Amino acid sequence: MPLWTWIVPLVAAFVLAAAMVWPGGALLAVASAAALVAAVIAAVHHAEVVAHRIGEPYGTLVLAIAVTVIEVALVLSMMLSGGAEAATLPRDTIYAALMIICNGVVGICLLVGGLHHREQSFHIDGVNAALAALVAMSSLTLVLPNFTTSAPGPTYSPAQLAFAAVASITLWAIFVFVQTVRHRDYFLPAGHADDENVHAEPPGAGLAWASFGLLVVSLVAVVGLAKVLSPVVEAGVAAMGAPRAVIGIVIAMLVLLPETWAAVRAARADRLQTSLNLALGSAMASIGLTIPVVAAASLVLGLPLSLGIGGTELVLLATTFIVASITFVSGRTTMMQGAVHLVIFAAFMFLALMP
Repeated sequence: MPLWTWIVPLVAAFVLAAAMVWPGGALLAVASAAALVAAVIAAVHHAEVVAHRIGEPYGTLVLAIAVTVIEVALVLSMMLSGGAEAATLPRDTIYAALMIICNGVVGICLLVGGLHHREQSFHIDGVNAALAALVAMSSLTLVLPNFTTSAPGPTYSPAQLAFAAVASITLWAIFVFVQTVRHRDYFLPAGHADDENVHAEPPGAGLAWASFGLLVVSLVAVVGLAKVLSPVVEAGVAAMGAPRAVIGIVIAMLVLLPETWAAVRAARADRLQTSLNLALGSAMASIGLTIPVVAAASLVLGLPLSLGIGGTELVLLATTFIVASITFVSGRTTMMQGAVHLVIFAAFMFLALMP
């Protein structure tokens, strides 16, 4: 591996440690931003090394789970320290991740892939299985709390919350089993003619383990630096007079940078299936891992938890899933589908700034 791929994660971790010890300062903020971008590039490189060693779809699963686990730890820590003000944090994080992934990431991948290859293909069975599970999980966790009557407001009763948590982790676990064991062929790339890495010799076990370790270090640095930069983001949002929900969106976009970069690179290399594995797998992991953890914290520690989204968010979420079901109906995509998803993403961002 190039020397920079070893140095960058360590430097990013050092910058993160420095930012935690000596918070504040314009110079440190600039260094944190630069280290975050460099760590994203390094994370994608090491994720591709690991993926090339273990094969698809395991490689995309490693990156999706690694990012989500670190993100869940960040959300839980903010819940524990935020008290009642953090009751909507898991909901806002999951909703922002869904909209960013299903519209922003998918839209960019389809647009880039369509511009470079005119048409791209993927396995309908795998993508539809992921989409069906994602719709069910999103409805159980973000929509249904608005309509239940056992607890006031957009919240679940303890029994309902436990059911939603078990249902979410069960659907995610079954999907992972289907993706990696029972129907693995549904999730293998349909085309990769332009990707020279596919035909390269797989790395040795030692190099793959080293890359995995550096991948974890890079992702910890990415999430940690995103948290460090959150005060700068908050100041910018306040200066613009935008709602506080925009802060969560910006932080979610920073955290999802490694997956976005990897997905776009795969789409440009005519491996749209890999891009969709990353995107939809990340969205499912965001719900399947976050909800059980925050539900357990809420039930055990008595933390307030509000899950139901508002009317505008509900319309955008429904529109996203309706359009996605049309996009993935034929097994082939063009830049047109990408443009539609990006317009929905633009509407999501615009309404977040001007509700």
